[in-house]
Amino acid sequence: MEKETGSTVLMEEKLSMGEDKVGVVQIADGVVAMIAALAATEVEGVSCMAGNITNEMISRVGVKKLSKCVRVAVSERKVKVDLALTMEYGYSIPATCHQVQAKVKAAIENMTGLDCSDVNIRIAGVKVR
Repeated sequence: MEKETGSTVLMEEKLSMGEDKVGVVQIADGVVAMIAALAATEVEGVSCMAGNITNEMISRVGVKKLSKCVRVAVSERKVKVDLALTMEYGYSIPATCHQVQAKVKAAIENMTGLDCSDVNIRIAGVKVR
């Protein structure tokens, strides 16, 4: 069972050890956004998130700064992600975007247990070395 409350998803699940409900797991949308941003910036060819937010900076800038380059919508255990990326010059945009989509989808599904239905990417710029 899942309830959506503002920017937090509540997941109520019974543990496999028994039928007793132990508690509720809450995953904030900002956590899902951070997972998506970190996964995206790990792909070769992605310079940074739009706004020059690099992988090293993501944990320090906070969710408010990420909201300019990552949008997450969670409903009915499905996640839709919109990313704005800056690419490095010389990389294939379609191939790199496909890798980003696969990596973001896998990271969200593995870490949260939610189904990632869409990963939409907007290329906001190209960085020339």
